[in-house]
Amino acid sequence: MPFTGFDIIIPILVILVLLLLFTGIKTVPQGYNYTVERFGRYTKTLSPGLNIIVPFIDRIGARMNMMEQVLDVPTQEVITRDNAIVAVDGVAFYQVLNAPQAAYQVAGLQNAILNLTMTNIRSVMGSMDLDELLSNRDTINDRLLHIVDDAANPWGIKMTRVEIKDINPPANLVESMGRQMMAERNKRAQILEAEGLKQAQVLEAEGRKEAAFRDAEARERSAEAEARATQVVSEAIAKGDVQAINYFVAQKYTEAMAKIGSAPNSKIVLMPMEASSLIGSLGGIGAIAKEVFGNGSAPAGQRAPARPPRVGTDKA
Repeated sequence: MPFTGFDIIIPILVILVLLLLFTGIKTVPQGYNYTVERFGRYTKTLSPGLNIIVPFIDRIGARMNMMEQVLDVPTQEVITRDNAIVAVDGVAFYQVLNAPQAAYQVAGLQNAILNLTMTNIRSVMGSMDLDELLSNRDTINDRLLHIVDDAANPWGIKMTRVEIKDINPPANLVESMGRQMMAERNKRAQILEAEGLKQAQVLEAEGRKEAAFRDAEARERSAEAEARATQVVSEAIAKGDVQAINYFVAQKYTEAMAKIGSAPNSKIVLMPMEASSLIGSLGGIGAIAKEVFGNGSAPAGQRAPARPPRVGTDKA
């Protein structure tokens, strides 16, 4: 059976339809957005999934990755405010939020972000001293993130993090910093030691002050007691009680003799007085004791007469 022209046209039409469907249906993977251009002009953005465009009129422009991306910042030298040279490297994290802006507002998105980050690293870190640079890394990261994010906002991207990885001063500068730190620590140790010694001296002085106050108070109490005893004896003498003065004199006499005898460097004691005086005083004390406590053989309420002892030798 011979083929007619219609038999040839049908397969050609089927092939054309399939070709049109193939070129008009676009599948966008998850995490990407595609821009669509019609005769070179942006028309719309294709989201992830199955999309249809006009075949042979529309075409895919830019395939933009919408996931968060990491950009490594190479090592560069930075001169600080105090003229110290340090080597710095870092890392930047960004995410495309607007695919048309990221595709058509800047040429070479990653290169633009990289150069912008490096420039601001030199600007921010160059305005700080070396000590401030080494101790305030979090502050540097926050300032860099704020500056770079504001600058890259027209490109339709969001800077999520800008981190400084390493800050490497020269070796001789590190050695000088080590000596400076050691000197500072020694200075602090000496200050703490001096403060401790000062505090100890203050406490010791306060202790001596308190002890002197207590000693003075004790002497005052002793003097008051002595004055009170003297007053009592004086009142007894005024009433005509002669035994009171005998007791008072004998007590002082005995205390003085005890102090002389207990001296560690006294071997011989010369007493320029009569022995009978001491014996007489002791006898007076005994008589006073008998009057106070009473004689065992005397009736209650009666005092035994006091007889002072005789001192001397018996007559033949």
